[in-house]
Amino acid sequence: MSPIELAVRDVRIVDGTGAAAFEGDVGVDGGRISSVGGSAGSARTEIDGRGMVLAPGFVDTHTHDDGALLAHPGLQFKLAQGCTSLVIGNCGFSAVPGTPGRAPAGGLFARMQVTWEDLDGFRAAVQARRPACNSIALVGHNSMRSAAMGSERRPPSDHELAQMRSWTRQAMDQGACGLSTGLIYVPGRYSDTEEVVALAEEVADGEGLYATHMRNEADRLLEAVDEAISIGRHAGVAVHISHHKAMGRSNWGRVGDSLAAVDRANAAGADVTLDVYPYTAGSGRMIEYFDLGRIDPELAASIRLAACPAFPELEGRMLTDVAVDKAMELTEVVRMILTAPRGEETISIGYGMSEEDIETNLRHPLVMVGSDGIPNLRGKPHPRLFGTFPRILGEYVRQRGVIPLEEAVRRMTSLSCRRFGLAERGEVRPGWWADLVLFDPDRVLDRATYDEPAQEPDGIHLVVVNGQVAYRDGQHTGVGAGRLLHYRQAA
Repeated sequence: MSPIELAVRDVRIVDGTGAAAFEGDVGVDGGRISSVGGSAGSARTEIDGRGMVLAPGFVDTHTHDDGALLAHPGLQFKLAQGCTSLVIGNCGFSAVPGTPGRAPAGGLFARMQVTWEDLDGFRAAVQARRPACNSIALVGHNSMRSAAMGSERRPPSDHELAQMRSWTRQAMDQGACGLSTGLIYVPGRYSDTEEVVALAEEVADGEGLYATHMRNEADRLLEAVDEAISIGRHAGVAVHISHHKAMGRSNWGRVGDSLAAVDRANAAGADVTLDVYPYTAGSGRMIEYFDLGRIDPELAASIRLAACPAFPELEGRMLTDVAVDKAMELTEVVRMILTAPRGEETISIGYGMSEEDIETNLRHPLVMVGSDGIPNLRGKPHPRLFGTFPRILGEYVRQRGVIPLEEAVRRMTSLSCRRFGLAERGEVRPGWWADLVLFDPDRVLDRATYDEPAQEPDGIHLVVVNGQVAYRDGQHTGVGAGRLLHYRQAA
């Protein structure tokens, strides 16, 4: 009998189901897991797993990596964390629908060279770049609304709504996993609940998902949760609440109330899940957070510049420090940056969440993990881009004991795969696709900081994507084995 391709020997297997870890070998052959637990037999590549944990590859449920699949197909910042699959198209911003020669709306894809119109075309462009990780796509409401009616502050006409419904249906037919919204962003903030319900109805036929960056994550958090649940109920779709949080000190603790609202809805027949990133600061396009006619100085005081094409020398600095150095009012610094050429491309980091709320989220059995990283690698991006998953394992599992290892792995693997339709992935199970991560549970930890974010974590030893070794002991192999997957399709 010929040897299999890969065997990890004498390893502690955390299989992704939440079950207790067990010892044994894991074999890989033909892109899939060939055996689990007993002797894997002879193999062309042998890896000693003693003292290590082997788990399914982690799934980043909230990314903005649509453009990174093309611009940075090596995806080193994700692969080194143990991520093997990414959910793209979040917060209402997606690469589809596309207009060849014109970048998608929203500023997150400002330099993307669009050659496609639909998800099939985008998939072909992605596969030509041979990405390191798998991905699965949401279709974004903001992107569709911008393509249909620009940034106009009004309801869509019947024709415009029909066009958006058609794009949603087409994306689902071509393998999208659902619809996403970003209801605090332009132009999504101009939509009413009925518009979103109409689009979510197109997802229902394919049993897809409605994923939402809700209309409010601060004083009106509970109202926003109610709206998300209502959209799911009226459209007949499952709901996923993105990066669940309560912004602003006066709102700390409210995540407990919103989780209780989710529990009540689920008990009454809804199907609602959530994700979280393990940091007390968020990040996004700075222009989305400020009204230039009435700049909030308290908000400005919490802002650090991540990427600032207009003033790259300011990247990594707090706006308060910039104001002191330039002898300017804080509000004038905001105006200076955002009205400069390319000011709308500025990415900021804003502090405003509590560690206690992060822990409350992580204790809930329906909360998954999503980095929400913005892959602008030229400045000082939020450290979550490089450190989210090792931070969960090192900080919240090993050091704080917030959740057990097996449960943390379940939330980052099988739960996410089932939710977003990554078929035959997310468990260490014979016959399933070999997306795997080998890590040292005593050493795994993020190294990325706000000052030095571009640092790969410690303790991740091996990452396998579709049966091929993509990362080993700090080295990226460049095999490019990832695929842009179809919803609920195994191949």
